Amino acid sequence: MVEIKETSEIRKMAAAGRIVAQVLEALGSMVRPGISTADLDREARRIIEGAGATPSFLGYGEPPFPGSICASIDEEVVHGIPSDERILEEGSIISVDVGACLDGFHGDAARTFAVGSVDPAVSRLIEVTEECFWRAFELAVPGRRLGDLSYAVQTWAEQHGYGVVRELTGHGIGRHLHEDPDLPNYGHPGRGLRIEPGLVIAMEPMINLGTRSVRLLQDGWTIVTADGKPSAHYENTFAITDHGPMILTQC
Repeated sequence: MVEIKETSEIRKMAAAGRIVAQVLEALGSMVRPGISTADLDREARRIIEGAGATPSFLGYGEPPFPGSICASIDEEVVHGIPSDERILEEGSIISVDVGACLDGFHGDAARTFAVGSVDPAVSRLIEVTEECFWRAFELAVPGRRLGDLSYAVQTWAEQHGYGVVRELTGHGIGRHLHEDPDLPNYGHPGRGLRIEPGLVIAMEPMINLGTRSVRLLQDGWTIVTADGKPSAHYENTFAITDHGPMILTQC
């Protein structure tokens, strides 16, 4: 069931979203060779809890997720588990997904960061993945359909020869981290739920340099590309207003 949010609820989500944005900004400045993904996780938890919030991901799901963030390196698409043994290396990329819950409402966003200098083809993957988000975001206005957003992501990614992950989707968000509706990164224009004010969505293109196919690792969480090529991730939570979409995960 899709839950339309009141203005007061959207304000609370924006407060949670600001914490998420602060974490991503801080972690982005930390990313460099020699840092562990556990270092990033500890800093994220410090910021989230210091702001009076709780990490949305910690203990989520089955098996319970053990980290405050998802830290996914290179071919890891999403849900990488932070570890002191996972050390960032020059030329890698890392996708950091952050969720925070404040006053009963969640915010959720993700970014992919380059670790030092990366291959130009991988750098372009990061850029196009973000572009996919913004091209779809422009269409998130009352009267449109969710399929318009999905189609915008898919077509822009595939024009560049990339694989669009289909097993994972964006989602509604609010009192629960994952709510209806699902928002795939592929689809057909003019189809799906009609967009209306009060709808709040976490849209998150997950785009692969090679095949769109993915597989799940034995840890029960980490999803990687089937061909071992890098994947990028870009996500924001936003609310639909009478005048268009409003990003909630920004400082």
